[in-house]
Amino acid sequence: MSTNITNYKLGDILVYAGKISFKQLELAMEEQKQTSDKLGEILIEKGWVTENEVVEALERQLGFQSVDLSKHQIDLDIVTTIPESIARKYNIIPIGIEDGKLIVAMDNPLNIIAKDDVKLYTKKEIIPVIARKSDIINLIDRYFSSKSTKEVLEEFDIGEISFGYNELDTEEVAEVTSAPIVRLLNSIIEQAARSKASDIHIEPYSEEIRVRIRVDGDLRSIMSLPRNNLSPIITRIKIIGKMNIAEKRVPQDGRVETKIGGRDIDLRISTLPTVYGEKAVIRLLNKDTLSFTKESLGFTKRNLDLFNRILHQPYGMILVTGPTGSGKTTTLYTALKDINTIDKNIITVEDPVEYRLGGVNQVQVNVKSGLTFASGLRSILRQDPDIIMIGEIRDGETAEIAVRAAITGHLVLSTLHTNDSPSSIARLIDMGVESYLVSSAVIGIMSQRLVKLLCPECKEAYEISEKDRRILNLNNDEEVIIYKPKGCNTCNQGYKGRKAVHELMAIDDELRKLIDINANVDEIRNSAVKSGMTTLTQGVINLAIQGETSIEEVLRVGFTL
Repeated sequence: MSTNITNYKLGDILVYAGKISFKQLELAMEEQKQTSDKLGEILIEKGWVTENEVVEALERQLGFQSVDLSKHQIDLDIVTTIPESIARKYNIIPIGIEDGKLIVAMDNPLNIIAKDDVKLYTKKEIIPVIARKSDIINLIDRYFSSKSTKEVLEEFDIGEISFGYNELDTEEVAEVTSAPIVRLLNSIIEQAARSKASDIHIEPYSEEIRVRIRVDGDLRSIMSLPRNNLSPIITRIKIIGKMNIAEKRVPQDGRVETKIGGRDIDLRISTLPTVYGEKAVIRLLNKDTLSFTKESLGFTKRNLDLFNRILHQPYGMILVTGPTGSGKTTTLYTALKDINTIDKNIITVEDPVEYRLGGVNQVQVNVKSGLTFASGLRSILRQDPDIIMIGEIRDGETAEIAVRAAITGHLVLSTLHTNDSPSSIARLIDMGVESYLVSSAVIGIMSQRLVKLLCPECKEAYEISEKDRRILNLNNDEEVIIYKPKGCNTCNQGYKGRKAVHELMAIDDELRKLIDINANVDEIRNSAVKSGMTTLTQGVINLAIQGETSIEEVLRVGFTL
């Protein structure tokens, strides 16, 4: 006897399909009574079902067609038939027109008020379809940011703003604090934040101003502006960053806190004089990053257990190494959050202080006034600290003080710019620290890189070649599935997000003996590998074999160390 599944509720369908248990459904429904959240969202948040499974269940329950927006080509003119306010209020987005009717993607196609509002605004009949909530939000961010920027650029085209690169007088300064320059800069920052960019680059050239954003480690151009608009743009940036707008000959730094899309964002601003005028870089620091846990940083089980063991030592030095933009600061702050308890006095000295941590005494380096890493560290040691975090060890003096602090009963965390973990030992010795002090002080070194992850919606499997096998160190009889990027509506040219790979070297007795006799880097590395250390190269190879990243990322990260 057949069952008419359309008569069932969402929870019943998911139980019927074996996606959740009756117990899980009862727990979710109890939470729903307290929070009034949608049942599907509760189940997704708890990790019991995926968005796809909820969409499939809703399709069965409600009888509406579902659509995969990541593979759907959408015209900007169709998307913007409704205003951004309606799209965000109801989490809906128009995706097409059929027989004069507007096809609207919704995560809740039973929302009659939403459909009525769209019908009243567009004067069209509505055909609702079901889509993943995350896909709808992603497209709203993408398309409406583009529309907003396009509208502001059209104002520029008709010449509303047109200053040469000269000193600004009082009237001009007043004008760059008003529209449309304010809307343009706000639009650029908003588009970057919603694209999850880490940096915005505003670069002057002889004929144009190029605006680029860095997403998942890659720079991409988002617009080009007329050359004569450089001065008001840079001046507006300096005004919000509380910088000197009259000074154009020397680099300047500024900072501003703002809220974008409900998220608290810190903007770190840097200007630099170039031959064509001042270039500006705005770094976006998302305070939500501080909600990270060690478990979410991409550690393997072995590395997580080992890092926890090292981190909870009473004293010693822990170093996190890697190039700029490899996630060192995020790792250090996450570690500090983990060991920040009421019985510990934690003091940091940083340049700059990127995030504010409750319960942690943070000191900002100020070279002009004589507060350097070394002088700050000396003062910190007179403040009865238990744990010290040094933003970066840049010179021998700082290294010497940090090492002696670690030996005398303090837990010291810091960063170092080296290619891998074994090289950090040689770097400290090159800075003038005696090898016996290094072996006594250092308890763990972790080098890390951020690897771009393939978009799970569009990645494509392909037949592995002999060259790929050599890159991945595979035997001829090993069967693996390798993927390559393709590109879709939800990703950045086939990639979506990044994941850290770690090379964690715990300093054991064997390594201490090698450090004491000034063994070379290769000997230290071989000993660490024998003790179980996974190298950075092997870490990114493992991600490719697991289908999380591509051969291109293996070559970019693993073979350029």
